[in-house]
Amino acid sequence: MGFFHLSLFVILGTFPAALLAQGVMYSSIAVNVTETIAETDENFVCATIDWWPHDKCNYNRCPWGYSSAINLNLSNPFLGRAIQAFKNLRIRIGGSLQDQVVYDVGKLKVPCHPFQKINNGLFGYSKGCLHMKRWDELNCLFRNNRVVVTFGLNALFGRHRIRQDAWGGDWDSSNARDFIRYTISKGYPVDSWEFGNELSGSGIGASVAAEQYGKDLIALRKVIDELYENSHVKPLLIAPGGFFDEGWYTKLLQVSGPGVINVMTHHIYNLGAGIDPNLVSKILSPLYLSEISKTFSDLQETIRKHGPWSSAWVGESGGAYNSGGRHVSNTFVNSFWYLDQLGMASKHNTKVYCRQSLIGGNYGLLNWSTSLPNPDYYSALLWHRLMGKGVLTVESNAPSHLRSYAHCSKGRAGVTLLLINLNNETNFITRVHNNNVKSLVVEKQPSTEEGTILIRGLKKTVSFVGTRSSKAAPLFREEYHLTPKDGYLRSQVMLLNGTPLEVTEDGEIPTLKPAFAHVNSLVSVAPLSMAFIVLPSMYAPACA
Repeated sequence: MGFFHLSLFVILGTFPAALLAQGVMYSSIAVNVTETIAETDENFVCATIDWWPHDKCNYNRCPWGYSSAINLNLSNPFLGRAIQAFKNLRIRIGGSLQDQVVYDVGKLKVPCHPFQKINNGLFGYSKGCLHMKRWDELNCLFRNNRVVVTFGLNALFGRHRIRQDAWGGDWDSSNARDFIRYTISKGYPVDSWEFGNELSGSGIGASVAAEQYGKDLIALRKVIDELYENSHVKPLLIAPGGFFDEGWYTKLLQVSGPGVINVMTHHIYNLGAGIDPNLVSKILSPLYLSEISKTFSDLQETIRKHGPWSSAWVGESGGAYNSGGRHVSNTFVNSFWYLDQLGMASKHNTKVYCRQSLIGGNYGLLNWSTSLPNPDYYSALLWHRLMGKGVLTVESNAPSHLRSYAHCSKGRAGVTLLLINLNNETNFITRVHNNNVKSLVVEKQPSTEEGTILIRGLKKTVSFVGTRSSKAAPLFREEYHLTPKDGYLRSQVMLLNGTPLEVTEDGEIPTLKPAFAHVNSLVSVAPLSMAFIVLPSMYAPACA
């Protein structure tokens, strides 16, 4: 009897004619409030800063500009304010060229030059250099904006190519050791060190055998334990930052053994190439979105069987690879994929989800040329502020086009629902029921008269935007409805409860104001929209 039942109603207009003209679907949602099925990290939402130089191009376009770890304008006020809005945003420094980066510190015996295009280089580039002055500047940005730092180390240093894309030989830890020692000496708080990027399985551009990788992780663990011996907090060791390959991941855990890897990271680009003309149809297909759930469950099972001392992260995910889809990844429609990914990953006990990228490419949370937020930035910020660590089971008899996820609310009592309506013409209508009601069965559409009565009821309990009296707090819920400007799915402007989300005249991130509705009133999720529904009065023993 630990289910709190919700029947979903949605109304598109404020007149009976509009109500009856739209497709209306009645369904039921049940949230199990007695136990959590998974738990995320406090800083679940994460974004990456990559290494790509300004001349990184895909499909005859170069959407990176100056947005990498080596050339990003760190004094840009929009950048700082966008990070500050999260209060504690996790940022991962890493990407395709990560295993080409050398650190200009200590007894480095190889030249430390900028990335240059060369024919036989990994991804067409030479090795690149991270100067310690630049590392100092990055850490100034991180410190001033309370960033939780994950840094991806070069896992190819000292190795040699043995055939085509396969690399062999022991990893040379000397440069990483000097870099970590410098980081500690400066007091820079790195939360986690990641080893390598996309070297698992057959690799992307390069690969390393799992047995060798496991041995190298043992060596890196010794380095970290030694250098952090006198530290109160020891950073996590995470790996391999590649695409999930069950046999390879299993072997890595078996070779490295307990006490070495804290986190298994994997990458997701399940929408395919950025140039794919079918990106939007994939994003709006519940069947397609659900296909990746097998990867989540398979990794979860691999960890349970072979490495229960570790946990799962999505170390990088941009939806569409090769810098994302132009006019898709940076528009409203992409949030259907992104928010669904966050919900799905959470259900499979994923602790952290790193979005490719914070800035850079077409899939940046921030526009690579202006540093202003793209729609997915606001989706990430709302999730970060509203969805707590505890993940709850949701049961629904709604069709697959209505995606639903539930978490304990963040920092307060109650439950927060995320509802995603992928249908382009159906409204889902919601009503709250007691625990004995399993579903709402509707045998006919409401008549015009019934619709009029329904609208009168809505006028009494209709959502409103603004400040409400604290005395009324227990009687109201919060609603955050996300729609595109002018109904255009590829709009770069997202509306929150009908108001455009744009930086203020002073360049500040806009206040994300909820609409308020009486707890017993109807909930509306319009066609092709998303909504966070905060239910402070829903008693959830699992969240206590």
